[in-house]
Amino acid sequence: MNNNPRIAGLRRLPARGAGSLIDSRRRRVIQAAAAAALATGLAPVVRPRPARAATTRTLRILQWNHFVPGYDKWFDGTYVKEWGQRHDTEVIVDHVGIPALATRAAAEVSAQKGHDLFMFLSPPPVYEDQVIDHREIYEECQRKHGKPVDLAVHSTYNPKTRKYFAFSDSFVPDPVNYRKDLWDEAGLPPPDSWDDVLSAGRKIKQTKGIPVGIGLSSELDTAMAMRTILYAFGGSVQDTHGNVVLNSPSTLESVKYVQALYRDAMTPEVLAWDPSSNNRAMLAGKISLCLNAISITREGENKNIPVTPNIWLTQALRGPAQRICLEHVMDCYVIWKFAENIAGAKQFLVDYIDNFRQGFVGSEFYNFPCFPSTVPDLKKMIEDDSKAKPGDKYKVLGALMVQATNVGYPGYANAAIDEIFNTWVLNTMYARAATGDATPQDAIRDAEAACKRIFAKWQARGLV
Repeated sequence: MNNNPRIAGLRRLPARGAGSLIDSRRRRVIQAAAAAALATGLAPVVRPRPARAATTRTLRILQWNHFVPGYDKWFDGTYVKEWGQRHDTEVIVDHVGIPALATRAAAEVSAQKGHDLFMFLSPPPVYEDQVIDHREIYEECQRKHGKPVDLAVHSTYNPKTRKYFAFSDSFVPDPVNYRKDLWDEAGLPPPDSWDDVLSAGRKIKQTKGIPVGIGLSSELDTAMAMRTILYAFGGSVQDTHGNVVLNSPSTLESVKYVQALYRDAMTPEVLAWDPSSNNRAMLAGKISLCLNAISITREGENKNIPVTPNIWLTQALRGPAQRICLEHVMDCYVIWKFAENIAGAKQFLVDYIDNFRQGFVGSEFYNFPCFPSTVPDLKKMIEDDSKAKPGDKYKVLGALMVQATNVGYPGYANAAIDEIFNTWVLNTMYARAATGDATPQDAIRDAEAACKRIFAKWQARGLV
């Protein structure tokens, strides 16, 4: 691993064999009373458990309700059961909706009790002091499968402390979903730039009454979309050295662009959207374009929704500065320092990467590998899909593998960037300007002041 400067110096994992990553000296049973207490407020997976000898270990995992139900069916119903049997471990998987992830994480840290593995949908560096260093997991996976993508490293590594505060198994590409039939009827080519979205969106709304659907609310999809536009215009929150640089001419141009897009091609509904609003609106035929993962088209295919064949995908759009996009979500697992089964959690992640191709197939191409060699036939699969119409609809995802970047670009994700992301500072900046609540200049000035306060706080704590 020393050939990769970003992850040089990682310790080797113990040799595979008796005990493997699960240290026999640390095996113990999680008390039933504690487990029951921690389950309060969760939606545990209910499944019949085959009769067998009493297990000596328990592994508790928390993750989201996947937008592609087939993934949870594979993960909970097949992979987890098989893994638990092989390792004589009872694996309990709890699922929550996206909005509950942040509150559950905060509750577990406050109680210093909770799940052994906790999955976030964006980098969680604010919890760096509460988690183990995940570097040996990366090292073992790299030893077996080659280097992870830079996106994974930039999303889970703190160059200031040299600690891996999380481990990323996968990310989700964020293509543009657009109504090809509407574009064709308007005599327009597929959108290739943000200028195309504005001009075509304006025309389609005027002639068909169907608006562009990009969120401007306090939610995950909006946060990703606004950063995609910001980066495409050449702006960013920080530079490569962690200095706040939000207030720039490039940022101003991006804010003015969103202001025009909202005024000319969207509707006020986007100001109150949640993470699934664009999914519902596109499948209901109510919007002409959105940024979203392929959960939209997959749901349409699986439910035979009539509009689905007309929903096509594009690569990252070109802006004045570059062609770039955010990942839609970044799967980041953490192992708390207070976890009861740290060794089992490590082993689970290493074994999961060994079997990631099954997860890719189970997610119907939603979860893309952070270790590309684990899905050697990825290109072939996405170029010819049995459900897609046309069959090569998902081919474009291959381009997004190299166009997607991380929250915190062009630097690393860090605790300040995480707080800015989860308190919706950029979402608010763009929405205020779009609605006329503030001028673009004032919205940027206020957002930058908030960013500087947040950076100063985390710099004082030594994490930035």
